[in-house]
Amino acid sequence: MGIGKSKTDPCHLSVPWGKSQSVDTSQSPQTSDSKQSEDISLHGDAVCSTTAEMPAGEQEGVEESPEEDTEEEVFLKFVILHAEEDTAEALRVQSLLENDFGIKPGIIFAEMPCGRQHLQNLDDAVNGSAWTILLLTENFLRDTWCKFQFYSSLMNSVNRQHKYNSVIPMRPLNKPLPRERTPFALRTINALEEESRGFPTQVERIFQESVYRIQQAIWKETRNMVQRQSVA
Repeated sequence: MGIGKSKTDPCHLSVPWGKSQSVDTSQSPQTSDSKQSEDISLHGDAVCSTTAEMPAGEQEGVEESPEEDTEEEVFLKFVILHAEEDTAEALRVQSLLENDFGIKPGIIFAEMPCGRQHLQNLDDAVNGSAWTILLLTENFLRDTWCKFQFYSSLMNSVNRQHKYNSVIPMRPLNKPLPRERTPFALRTINALEEESRGFPTQVERIFQESVYRIQQAIWKETRNMVQRQSVA
């Protein structure tokens, strides 16, 4: 998932080559001219020798040294899945969790990379974070894509042992989805209620650093295994 990086154009270095010099022996003393010619010849040989002895690879390395993109992907604390109309509310909840409770980094689904398939973004979001927060608003059930998101998230948490209890339904302050209209599959999970007085306690109980570390280790191990297989 991740999070470009500007690259600096490589500077082209070149060794200046002087024009060939000729010495007129007819108009100068032979001793002085001979010594000057010898000095010029030795100086030229030294430059040629230094350049010639440098391996071709090193010469190219001097001229061009493009930077490698060493930016690593980050395993997120949470991702918020939301209806398109609730992007502003999702950003508010993200800021609440990160700034007031110190649960960071997080991301909302609207911030996932553009130009990729929704299914790929969903897979990266769910498996690239420790917790999946479903923003239960009145708009959530109107969006067919949101329904698919929460069913897929629930199935992922069931099929992967380390993802158990990683799906967190949340009713925000603004336009929360009434409990009676909440899908049965989500009613079986204790939801975060932002308007509840026990909300801070719920947050501390759910988003535990030890759980995050376990999932992060499994995520790194899985990525390394995939990379080794691709190289082989």
